[in-house]
Amino acid sequence: MVVKLFLFILLLDGASSALDTRNGSNEIAVVEKAYLKWVKQMASFKHSLFQKPENKFKPCLKLRVRKKPRFGDFRTVQKAIKSVPAVNLCRVVISIGAGTFREKVEIPPTMAYITLVGAGADKTIIEWDDTADRMGPSGHPLGTFASATFAVNSPYFIAKNITFKNKAPLPPSGALGKQAVALRISADTAAFIGCKFFGAQDTLYDHIGRHYFKDCYIEGSVDFIFGNGLSLYKDCHLNAIGSSYGALTAQRRQSMLEETGFSFVNCKVTGSGALYLGRAWGTFSRVVFAYTYMDKIITPKGWYDWGDKNREMTVFYGQYKCSGPGAEFERRVSWSRELTTEEAKPFMSVDFIDGHVWLPTS
Repeated sequence: MVVKLFLFILLLDGASSALDTRNGSNEIAVVEKAYLKWVKQMASFKHSLFQKPENKFKPCLKLRVRKKPRFGDFRTVQKAIKSVPAVNLCRVVISIGAGTFREKVEIPPTMAYITLVGAGADKTIIEWDDTADRMGPSGHPLGTFASATFAVNSPYFIAKNITFKNKAPLPPSGALGKQAVALRISADTAAFIGCKFFGAQDTLYDHIGRHYFKDCYIEGSVDFIFGNGLSLYKDCHLNAIGSSYGALTAQRRQSMLEETGFSFVNCKVTGSGALYLGRAWGTFSRVVFAYTYMDKIITPKGWYDWGDKNREMTVFYGQYKCSGPGAEFERRVSWSRELTTEEAKPFMSVDFIDGHVWLPTS
């Protein structure tokens, strides 16, 4: 385990570049490619972290992060995380006090069962301002993958009542290299309750794994929820801040065999600009909106095929009993779907993400 992790770190340090895959390039970011290769290797081992989900909720360790040292164990979130055993096998609860914590945070792959609890999403804020074109320590651009303010690479992560923010300014339309991720979740079985995510282009990188977002606020301009996760967004507020055309989702399902996709249930979409519900980043991109209020900012067509007509035959884009001035289905693209009750049912509950197995009950 330690040897594999060391080799992975070396591979990251030696990455020659981190090209964004959504700027018309067919190359995958080197850093992301290295990470996914490592995950695949680890998944082939009979290791407890990668078997059928068996979450743990009873804490074995509690830590406090506070701006004032005398009130806590640590002054920064990253230092608290670094104090946890490298291979962690029990629930660690880290409470984070009120204040703005200006730091870039990453949780390594072996450090499972981490819970972060803030004093309130408007009170506890973790922020940074990296962009994809910013030079990293290796002298190469960070790329979208490494631009994240907060990056989670370990399973069974839980965050409650925290704001994750990328403070990079809203880029002009068509600007290159300005992807700026607030949070990247690159691991299975993660839950975010009452959290807020602020950014512009590429706010929330819903990368890989099964995820649950409940009572969250997510703000951005272009592709501000993107990736290839299998994720349920319940009772969330999605707010666009663009001044021209933008897109809410860019889901990257690449094969009909992949059980990934985004489902939005009982959500609200508001904001400015003209917003597509989604762009087909993946050939088999899958996104569903159910019982969701859509403001007038939603473009009548609703969806964009990423300039590839072939994707219109393979994507799965649907809505079910949505409301609001932007929810009218009559003018949607012909290759989207107005779902029946039977078609919508698999996307409506936590069963979509096998949540009854691994989600906390409170």
